[in-house]
Amino acid sequence: MVKTLAQIVGDAHVYTGSDRVAPFVTDWTRRFGGPCLAVVRPGDAGEIAEILRACAAARVPVLPQGGNTGLVGGSVPAAGGNQPPVIISMLRLTDLGAVDELSGQVTVGAGATLGEVQRHAVRAGWRYGVDLAARDSATIGGTVATNAGGVHVIAHGMTRAQVVGIEAVLADGSVITHLSGMLKDNTGYDLASLLCGSEGTLGIITAVRVRLHRPLGRTTVSLIGVGSYAEALELMSRAGIASESNAPGSRLLAAEVIDAPSMDLVCSVADLPWPLEQRWSIVVLLEIVDGGDGSGLPLDESADAVVAFSASDQERLWAYRERQAEAYGVTGVVHKLDVSVPLSKLAACADELVALINTLPDVDTFGIFGHLADGNMHVEIVGPAADDLRADLAVLECVSRYGGSISAEHGVGRAKAAHLHLCRSAAEITAMRAIKGALDPQGLMNPGVLFV
Repeated sequence: MVKTLAQIVGDAHVYTGSDRVAPFVTDWTRRFGGPCLAVVRPGDAGEIAEILRACAAARVPVLPQGGNTGLVGGSVPAAGGNQPPVIISMLRLTDLGAVDELSGQVTVGAGATLGEVQRHAVRAGWRYGVDLAARDSATIGGTVATNAGGVHVIAHGMTRAQVVGIEAVLADGSVITHLSGMLKDNTGYDLASLLCGSEGTLGIITAVRVRLHRPLGRTTVSLIGVGSYAEALELMSRAGIASESNAPGSRLLAAEVIDAPSMDLVCSVADLPWPLEQRWSIVVLLEIVDGGDGSGLPLDESADAVVAFSASDQERLWAYRERQAEAYGVTGVVHKLDVSVPLSKLAACADELVALINTLPDVDTFGIFGHLADGNMHVEIVGPAADDLRADLAVLECVSRYGGSISAEHGVGRAKAAHLHLCRSAAEITAMRAIKGALDPQGLMNPGVLFV
C-alpha cells in the first residue's frame, strides 16, 4: 500500500517512520491518538481521488487531517483500531483564489489556514466572518468539516453560513465540484451543507468557496466584571440594545465569558495582570462596532471595566480569552467539554455545572469560558486520567438535561461518539447512519468518528 501511495504523490510526500508521523497521530489534547499505516500529502483533488480508490480497493481506512488542532480526536487514529488508517494531510492544498468583487466571494484550498484566508480577504478590502484563536494553524477544510464557530457567530453565523460552494472527493474516488457560488440554486440536495460538519466521515473536502463581508468599521473592546452568569447575560442584552440604538451599522460583534478560575490561570501562565479593580466571579468581554468611541457599551459609573480603543490595546484584552486553551494546556491532560445550551437556560446550567464538578473525584482544577453570545461554554477539567470519562459524562448529561448540545463547535469526534444519543433522537441517528452508508458503504471514511 505504501508503494502505491508513493507512486501517486511521490516518495517525498509519504511518511512512515515513527518520527515522521508523530506530529500527525496525536491530537492537541494529548488524550487521543494511535498508529497509522502512513501519512500521505497529496497536492490536489486528483491525487486524493487516486488515493481513495486505492484504499477502497485494499479496504484500508482513510483519515483526512488539516492543521491537527482538533480537541475531540476526530482527526487522529484510534488507539486500538483494528486497521491503522492512511492519514491524508491536506497541508499542500493552499491555493487562494482571486476575490470576486462582484459577489464578495473567494475559492480557497482546504489546506489554507484560517489566518491566511483572513489576510487574503483583508488585502482585497473584505473580511472573512469566522475567527478563532487557532487561526494560524487551523485549516479552512478543518473548520468546514467541523462547522467551526468562533467569536463572531452572533454577527455572521457558523462556518456553514459562510460556505457557498465546495469541492470534495467521496469514498469511491469520485469528485464533486460545485464552486460557482450562486446563491440561488435549488437543484437538489445541498451537498456543501451536508459535508459541512461531517468530520471527514462522508468525503474529503479539497476546496471551498466562501462568502466575505465588508469591513465593519472601528470597534470598542471591553472587559467587565459581573457577579454571576445571569448578570453576564443581562449585560450582553443591554449591550445589544445599546449598540443597535446607535448610528446605523453599530452592532454587537462578540460577547465572551471567562470565570474567575480561568482568569487566574491565564494571568499566571501568560504573565498577564489582573485587569480589573476587583476579582469578580465572571468577566465578560464585549466587542462592539460603534465607531470606536465606546458609545455602544452599556456601562454606568459603578461598572468595574477596562475599555480599549486602539488595536494594540484591544489585542491585549482579547489575550485573556484567546490564551485560555494554552493556559489550561500547561496544567496537564485536559478534559475539554465544548457544549452549548439555549441562552434562556445558560445561567442555570452553568451554575449547576460548577456545583456538580465540585463534587467529582480526582478533579484538581476546572473552569468555564466561552462564547456567551451563542450559549457555548468550554468546560475545562484537569485531574482525571485521560481515560477516566466520569467527569466528561457528568458534564454532558447535565447539558442534555437543559436541552443543550454535547458539541457546540469542536465536533463529536471520537470523544463524544458514544454519547450522541444525549442530544440526537434515535430517528435522527438512523437517518445520519443511512447517509453515511450511502456515501461510504465500506465504512472507510474516518471510522469511529461521529458514530461508534
